Amino acid sequence: MWRAALTLTAVLWLVGCASTPGGSGPAPSTNVAPAPAVDTTGRDGPPEAPPANLADVPDAEPRVEKIKSGGANKPYEIAGQRYQPLAGDVPYVERGLASWYGRKFHGRPTASGEPYDMYAMTAAHPTLPIPSYARVRNPANGREVVVRVNDRGPFHSGRIIDLSYTAALKLGLLRGVAPVEVERLTHDAIRTGAWRQPAPASETASAPESPSEVGPPEAAMATAPPARGFWVQLGAFRQRDGAERLHQRLSSDLSWLAPLLAVFNDRNLLRVQAGPYAERAEAALVAQRVRASSSLAAVVIERR
Repeated sequence: MWRAALTLTAVLWLVGCASTPGGSGPAPSTNVAPAPAVDTTGRDGPPEAPPANLADVPDAEPRVEKIKSGGANKPYEIAGQRYQPLAGDVPYVERGLASWYGRKFHGRPTASGEPYDMYAMTAAHPTLPIPSYARVRNPANGREVVVRVNDRGPFHSGRIIDLSYTAALKLGLLRGVAPVEVERLTHDAIRTGAWRQPAPASETASAPESPSEVGPPEAAMATAPPARGFWVQLGAFRQRDGAERLHQRLSSDLSWLAPLLAVFNDRNLLRVQAGPYAERAEAALVAQRVRASSSLAAVVIERR
């Protein structure tokens, strides 16, 4: 939920989902029950009597929508942390934890100004341009959905996306917070129809290129050079135990970053890094999140 300390201007467009389950969505689908009135109990959770056919609700159909500057795409601050929404039509891939939000926010305005519909295929994200379309995948069962991002949140460390009730149901995530993979669909991919075929794992911006680059500290001590792309450097050590301790601490404290962590022996230094990312902007966003949630001076480096 948005903090009362937000300015009136921010409140007018930043309304939504910082809790878990916790809000967003366009007009209700025509093949589900009409949206009920706004819940006044102050408690979030599933609807008391959800429609029987929610599993058959179609995914959001991507279309090119203009991304406006200002409004929901302005920089903002929540609970002392500043967020910088991505500017323009940029690719974005991220792995982390997903939550969902339901009846407490149903019918209330989202950051886009649209009413939240927990039965629609929508989602909230802290920094993706509004509106955006994204493919969300549950690696535990292989299920995928396409959602329309029209809200801000979640504002919990490690959580990268807040799904509508129906989107979470279709992904099998209603039991609580769980890991997902999020890929923003660019305007070019929407125009050409390329979004209908997910990119191979080797082309996914944040996917590791070899098993040796992920896992527990011992397995992450890669002997091969890092893959090309943009990396977020989190620390450099002359001694192996220092690199291992940082890797272990980050895996515990920043669980959303754990799958992308690796340690490389580079010019007599053991470098703890996360990546690779295809775009500098994506790596810079990760570095910003790390700096905001830890004392580390995370920096972006490019490997050619």
